[in-house]
Amino acid sequence: MAGSDIVFLLFAAITIGSAALVVFSKRITYAAFALMFSLFGVAGLYVFLSADFLAAAQVIIYVGGILVLLLFGALLTVKVSSVTVTTKSTQRIWGTITGIGLLVLVLLIIIRADWFVPEKDPGDIYFAQSWQIGRQLMTEYLLPFEIASILLLAALIGAMFMIRSEDK
Repeated sequence: MAGSDIVFLLFAAITIGSAALVVFSKRITYAAFALMFSLFGVAGLYVFLSADFLAAAQVIIYVGGILVLLLFGALLTVKVSSVTVTTKSTQRIWGTITGIGLLVLVLLIIIRADWFVPEKDPGDIYFAQSWQIGRQLMTEYLLPFEIASILLLAALIGAMFMIRSEDK
């Protein structure tokens, strides 16, 4: 077993283990921190798929933005860190049947898939992917990109005006 195989299995174990902690955790702060490790594991798996742009976007957007927002929201809410989450399992039978069905479907796909991957130069893959995304974003899709940035800026300014308090 090569070193890259061991690192891949490590990232897969981190992703699956922390995802299980997210689902089965009773405390919301523990679930949020486990979600962080799960998202980092997914980013690591993207690196193994030679999708460096997706890995960077995963870390920047999900871990750096959305997860930090969730953590601040959970930690700044009064006494939410000590709240235990309890739910009634009313659909346990249907959930088990659906889970087993999806597991069988994934195993069938794994068994029937053609796993032959032709050899490519990894340097060309990494450079070509980021370069093509950057070229298309800054040439062909520059106008929609700028329009989206202006709309997001306007929404941010509007949100600031809505939440500011007036001194009386």
